[in-house]
This record gives sequence, C-alpha cells and structure tokens, in this order.
Amino acid sequence: MRNLILGGARSGKSRLAERLAADSGLPVTYIATSEPLDGEMSARVRLHRERRPDTWGLIEEPLALAATLRASAAADRCLLVDCLTLWLTNLLMLDDPERLARERDALLDCLDTLPGVVLLVSNETGLGVVPMGELTRRYVDEAGWLHQAIAERCQRVVLTVAGLPLLLKGPAV
Repeated sequence: MRNLILGGARSGKSRLAERLAADSGLPVTYIATSEPLDGEMSARVRLHRERRPDTWGLIEEPLALAATLRASAAADRCLLVDCLTLWLTNLLMLDDPERLARERDALLDCLDTLPGVVLLVSNETGLGVVPMGELTRRYVDEAGWLHQAIAERCQRVVLTVAGLPLLLKGPAV
C-alpha cells in the first residue's frame, strides 16, 4: 500500500508516518533524504533519529530515491521516506533540470510496482503566499506537480494539520 502524508512544517506528518510504520507490524526501513548542511537542520535530524526505534533500518539517500526504493522494497517490509520536498530541494540545488526530470520520472514510474507498505512524507507548500524569487516559485510549482502525480498513484493520501490527520483519499488512519 502506498501512502502520501502531507502537511506543513511541524504539522505532525512525520509522527503520523512513524506511527503508521510501527503499526504496520513489518520491519521498517527509514529513507532519509535530508543533507544536514547547517546546525538547525542537524538538530532536526537528531530529533527524528531519537524518535525512531533502534530496530528500524536507515538509508540516507538525497538524490537517487527511485533506485533506493526499488532496491529496498519487499512484500514483507515497510519503507518510510522523509521527505519528498527535501529530496526535491536537493535536486533543484543541483541546477540540473535533466537530473531533476529523470529522478522525478523514475520515482513516478516505480511507485506502482513497489511491494509492501510505502509511506511518503512531504511538505504541503501550496497553501501560502506566492514566493517572490524565481527558485522558490519553481520549488512550490515542482512540489505541487509532484504531489498531484504521487497522490494519483497512492491508495491513501492524508493531510496533517496541528497533529490531526485529515483523510483525503483511501482507508482511515
């Protein structure tokens, strides 16, 4: 089952994904896409690490997400990706539109074939004001298009606000 869990910063989306992963009863592999390049991001990563059970596997992959998912997915496994918007940012910062398109298309192409439980966490960025800079506008556009395409391929889509899940598609959480 493929799940997309959206929400704003500190909305509870990661905690919900972690709960769903734990409740799956399957071995969990956490796929982290962040590259902690400053102290604030390092602190966020540390908080996520401290919350996760020691029994969960960890793969740190900032770019080649589809290849990582294909290599790690199994019928008896739960994969938790946190988060798609950090992955998108990593690709946008490469300033290589071809790499971004290749990785995005590879992710979309592989989703329907992945066995097991897949939980995809991402920041919903389209609810605020339109950003002023070209790169930030592109980021919001790319994230919105990515979310739409992934939501089509997922059996469950949840928007998390103030720690509360709002079901948009699929079975209740």
